[in-house]
Amino acid sequence: MWAKTNTDFQNYLRFQRGMSENTIVSYGLDIEKLIHYLQKYHIEEPPATIQEDTLRQFVYEIGKELNARTQARLISSLKSFFKFMMYEKGREDFPMSLIDTPKIGVKLPDTLSLQEIDALLAAIDLSTDEGHRNKAIIETLYACGLRVSELIALRLSDLFFEEDFIRVMGKGSKQRLIPIESYTQRQIKYYIEHQRTALKIAKGHEDYVFLNRRGQQLTRAMIFTIVRQAAANIGLKKKISPHTFRHSFATHLLENGANLRAIQMMLGHENITTTEIYVHVEKSYLREVLEKFHPRQKMSFTQ
Repeated sequence: MWAKTNTDFQNYLRFQRGMSENTIVSYGLDIEKLIHYLQKYHIEEPPATIQEDTLRQFVYEIGKELNARTQARLISSLKSFFKFMMYEKGREDFPMSLIDTPKIGVKLPDTLSLQEIDALLAAIDLSTDEGHRNKAIIETLYACGLRVSELIALRLSDLFFEEDFIRVMGKGSKQRLIPIESYTQRQIKYYIEHQRTALKIAKGHEDYVFLNRRGQQLTRAMIFTIVRQAAANIGLKKKISPHTFRHSFATHLLENGANLRAIQMMLGHENITTTEIYVHVEKSYLREVLEKFHPRQKMSFTQ
């Protein structure tokens, strides 16, 4: 069915769209890549009903082997194919609407391995007044995939540890709930109970989780300093920032097979080409994803 449909697609490009033969061949080869992917993983979804999640995972898997320009062409091929399926074959939906074309020429930030993250955390001096705070900060950046602005704005009233979630205020003042596993919860609790309580908290800053030694909300610059100092402690050669932990969070989940839509929800990403995209994923499902795929889930707490 796929092979016949691909042939029909190429004829459509040739006779109705009038595309060049080189483009037709390239688009056809891209659809063959999808066919081989489905065969490799024994996925029996025909062109008329193949699901968006399957296409997302295909784009992610094959994207590891392609540069940004080739990825962009692959996605263009898939979009043309499924428009053909709608216009000529009666498919009712367009499964590529939420799949972005990569920005050509934009280099993704470095990621850290779990071993590098563990080394960063192990090198933090916990005997200092800010030791457990700094450890909790890095743990939270990595375990929850937060933006630095979201971390410094995190409030005590945003911690719903009994439900294993935290509430985050993201871009555009949009709130989202993110699962937080018990290891990271214990790191935050230890900081709050043993270091934060010793501070004289400034008026208006009582509800912020992470505070400086003057009892005030931390700044973005301070988080960058904490991260870079942690990297210097172990002689890490990579140039990292707080965003490195957010990118590592997503990368590690993806590498372990997590659902892309769930990760999108946890990161608070929106598709810039689509207006008001709401992807409804149950909180219990997000928690299951984190528990199954995040490396921190099964760690025991040590000081």
